[in-house]
Amino acid sequence: MSHVTYRIVRHDSGWAYKLGETYSETYPSHDLARAGAVAAAREQRVPDQTAMIEFEDGTGNWVTERADGHDRPLTDVTG
Repeated sequence: MSHVTYRIVRHDSGWAYKLGETYSETYPSHDLARAGAVAAAREQRVPDQTAMIEFEDGTGNWVTERADGHDRPLTDVTG
């Protein structure tokens, strides 16, 4: 099972949560950014339907695979 950590960071004269190198929208306070991150982390854990998905990989090839809607990551929020 994968693990996802949302980090609260300063961003664009305010606060945001960050996953990897991707920032959320900017919030005016740390508390609001944390609330947004907690909501996003909660949504990541919700099971969905199993489906076939298509995506382009890093080499430009299209890949089709089965995405198990019940294989959800563990999540947390830091910062």
